[in-house]
Amino acid sequence: MGKGDKRTKRGKIFKGSYGNTRPQGEVAKKTTTVKAKKKA
Repeated sequence: MGKGDKRTKRGKIFKGSYGNTRPQGEVAKKTTTVKAKKKA
């Protein structure tokens, strides 16, 4: 686990790649929104 491990976020940053651990662009925005709308 660390810089050499492609499966971790730090490893992906080090290698410069993207994936499930380190999503890119709009994918990151979609996963963290729209949850607290149903209170009425």
